[in-house]
Amino acid sequence: MKQRIQNVTLSLPEPLLRKFRVYAAERNQSMTALMAEAIRKLMDEDNPLEAAKRRLIKQIHNAPDWGTGGNITWTRDQLYDRAK
Repeated sequence: MKQRIQNVTLSLPEPLLRKFRVYAAERNQSMTALMAEAIRKLMDEDNPLEAAKRRLIKQIHNAPDWGTGGNITWTRDQLYDRAK
């Protein structure tokens, strides 16, 4: 679904605007795209679901390796010793 784009007028101090133009150019992004991304991030910070997602992802990245290297070499039956 195509979203309708609305124009917004901002009043920014000239030095900030110059720095922002350079920042956008260095990243090959438009000022509009950068502003939209920044606003999304601000909105997500106030969203409890997004905060919970960030906490979960942080926990996953900080979880111990357990020496498996991401490979599971056992079956469910072996894990629960159900074969006996």
